[in-house]
Amino acid sequence: MSEKEDPRKTNFIRQIIDEDLARGKHTRIATRFPPEPNGYLHIGHAKSIVLNFGVARDYQGTCNLRFDDTNPHKENLEYVEAIKEDVHWLGYDWGERLYFASDYFEQLYGFAVELIEQGRAYVCELDAERMREYRGTLTEPGRESPYRERPPAENLDLFARMRAGEFPDGTLTLRARIDMASPNLNLRDPVLYRIRHGVIHHQTGGEWCLYPTYDYTHPISDALEGITHSLCTLEFEDHRPLYDWVIANTSVPCRPRQIEFSRLNLEYTVMSKRRLTQLVDEGLVTGWDDPRMPSIAGLRRRGYTPEAIRTFCERIGVTKADNLVEMAMLESAIREDLDRNAPRAMAVLRPLKLVVESYPEDRTEMLTVPNHPKDVTTGTRALPFSRELYIDRSDFMEEPVKGFKRLTLGGEVRLRHAYVIRCVGVVKDRAGTVVELRCTHDPDTLGKNPTDRKVKGVIHWVSASHAVAAEVRLYDRLFSVPEPGEGGRDFHADLNPDSLQVLTHCLLEPGLTKIAPGNRFQFEREGYFVVDPDSRPGRPVFNRTVTLRDTWAQNLFTIFVSK
Repeated sequence: MSEKEDPRKTNFIRQIIDEDLARGKHTRIATRFPPEPNGYLHIGHAKSIVLNFGVARDYQGTCNLRFDDTNPHKENLEYVEAIKEDVHWLGYDWGERLYFASDYFEQLYGFAVELIEQGRAYVCELDAERMREYRGTLTEPGRESPYRERPPAENLDLFARMRAGEFPDGTLTLRARIDMASPNLNLRDPVLYRIRHGVIHHQTGGEWCLYPTYDYTHPISDALEGITHSLCTLEFEDHRPLYDWVIANTSVPCRPRQIEFSRLNLEYTVMSKRRLTQLVDEGLVTGWDDPRMPSIAGLRRRGYTPEAIRTFCERIGVTKADNLVEMAMLESAIREDLDRNAPRAMAVLRPLKLVVESYPEDRTEMLTVPNHPKDVTTGTRALPFSRELYIDRSDFMEEPVKGFKRLTLGGEVRLRHAYVIRCVGVVKDRAGTVVELRCTHDPDTLGKNPTDRKVKGVIHWVSASHAVAAEVRLYDRLFSVPEPGEGGRDFHADLNPDSLQVLTHCLLEPGLTKIAPGNRFQFEREGYFVVDPDSRPGRPVFNRTVTLRDTWAQNLFTIFVSK
């Protein structure tokens, strides 16, 4: 890899780490990936996973997986297990370094006691509404709570009684005593602890009714784990002074450094966990693993590979500048991967019967075809050819438009890996719809160089008597505009009504009858597809991962020109 291509020369975080190592600030590097288990991971989290685990790998350091589980109202074990599965699937392992913020609840309580004893924290009786009133605005300083000057002894007593469960939810909080006039609202005596009764925590059960806030928990957890560089997205930049305040005013064993980078904003989707939860709860998708979702589970079910996602995350880079990444970049990464690695197969998604009248009725010919035209090491497969075939309905036009290069009445095409055929007649139903084509074939064109016989095009096919029936789900982008909900618009209005088409009468070549979910193929001339977990013996279900090329740009151009 050249110096220009080396991410260590272009990634500002790696440059900071290099400087810290060079001046002896650290002798080892430790990072962490700290998701909150209140939903499934999405492609934005993948960027953070690749960054944190990648930094640890490249500097021979460590990366912890830590669940920031301080809000049990929204968290559960389903999300914990899903997150662990996603991180492993992306190719990363945390070894023995699996932690929960709840592991530190006792220590966190002890550090809060330290702050109270130092006069840097106090118990406040303002309810949420009055606390907002006292907080002030971006242009006006806040007002000090009337409980701010309580003596440490009284605060310690109240705090212990809060832990003991003597007070109802919302009646008391523990607040840091910092600066109510600070221009940074996060420093205006932020809440460190709040009371939560009647909640069963997925790790601690009913042991606690007093829960620390994220802004208090996160820096201490980092310090207890010996994290050197706490990498987070830009929305936490304004929280960094509070992170540093907590570290500076408690007796934690080390001083991690928080560094912010831009989050991933991707076209034609939403990355807000709240909005993604809405999509699931409102039944607008089938679940967190719906292949239209930007969740890691959804991308996996759609047929994306870990390699493609890692490649995408590395290509978009790590910067301080917020930007909107083109969906085409993600789709390009999976196309490149599957073009190299996906075996080829033939599938007719919208079947139209074709009878080769010149071919013997009782004959079946086994053609030897490559599994991958660019990789001879993948071997070959046998493909049956018979008198009755199916082609895709879009590959025939009785009255062709200008530029149509497939089969027409009186015209010739080559059947992929087989013969050149000529259409000599059509059969129609009572409504005038073509239901069958009558053709002849040239027996001398099998196995010949396609350039030896000039025809308009090459089309795919399957043998009627050998074909496997299948369901194919054509997934597309979930939203019809690059920035759903832009300008405060209801993001529901931007949903793409054609994001899923289900084709139930598809026909595949016979080799695809017994294949396991997760296997990926290129259906020639159609796109890349993956076997869905809904598949059953003898009735496979395929999801389209991505088309062979970016059709959205062309479609938008066509719409623009037509207007």
